[in-house]
Amino acid sequence: MNVHSVELMPGSSARRLALSRPPAVSEKRDAILRAATQVIARRGFFQAQVADIARVAGVAAGTVYLYFRSKDELLVSIFENTMREAMAEGRTALAAVADPRERLRRIAQLHLDRLGHHRDLAVVFQVELRQSTKFMERFSSTYLREYLGLIRDTIADAQAAGVFRADVNATIAAKALFGALDEMATNWILTRRRYSLAAQADVVVDLFINGVGR
Repeated sequence: MNVHSVELMPGSSARRLALSRPPAVSEKRDAILRAATQVIARRGFFQAQVADIARVAGVAAGTVYLYFRSKDELLVSIFENTMREAMAEGRTALAAVADPRERLRRIAQLHLDRLGHHRDLAVVFQVELRQSTKFMERFSSTYLREYLGLIRDTIADAQAAGVFRADVNATIAAKALFGALDEMATNWILTRRRYSLAAQADVVVDLFINGVGR
């Protein structure tokens, strides 16, 4: 049956046919990535097995290789998908915010909220991705650079508006803010206490903007 014949079918029949079809390619790929995030976070990248990932995803081990060539590519895809979503969400959220200080708050809140609501993802980002210099070099030259650029541009806007000191290097300042957020996320993973990670965003940004001077 071709696409045109489906379009000519009565609505209820077409819906039944659509429901009987296997999940779309993107859905199965996303399920594998979610499973990989869980398995890698809980077992560690080097101990995680593709067979374990397939089992959690509810697919055959061979199916994983239809979408990803290797376990390395799975880890890369987790990073790239997450950063792509984070950048899109960030740009949408910042579009209507004029005050650069408030934009920094939104960036910090989104950063910590995303990791704070997905502990397995946080472990992969804060721990497992950093086990290899190869991975870190690749990530630093792609989406991470773009993300730091978003923070840097916001700081530069604040300087242009006379809100921040003009003699501060915007790139260094962006790395400093990212480093603070990064450490908050790592500490949240390692501590035994349970608290809202996103609730720390305002404290970090206030400290960044106002410093520790009286």
